[in-house]
Amino acid sequence: MRSSATVVTPNAQRYMVQLCKHFGHKVPVEWSDHEGKISFEIGQAAFRAAPETLMLVADAPDTEKLSRLEHVVDSHLKRFAFREPEMAVDWRRGA
Repeated sequence: MRSSATVVTPNAQRYMVQLCKHFGHKVPVEWSDHEGKISFEIGQAAFRAAPETLMLVADAPDTEKLSRLEHVVDSHLKRFAFREPEMAVDWRRGA
């Protein structure tokens, strides 16, 4: 199962790096200047940072794990982006 979201923010690269560094203490993580990947036990989250957007992709083996993965990524991103309270993450699911 897969879902994706595009978040409008001028801080996309900073948030991507924060997410990768934060989870890098617990699970395998890879990142470069504009792309990142976090491998959780429940699935994988991938990121692509552009100047004004952060693209999120979540992959998991079933809908329950996908929902948990979306929640983990969403809640941590919003915590790091506390100065942007209007930030919305609208996950869209696909197979």
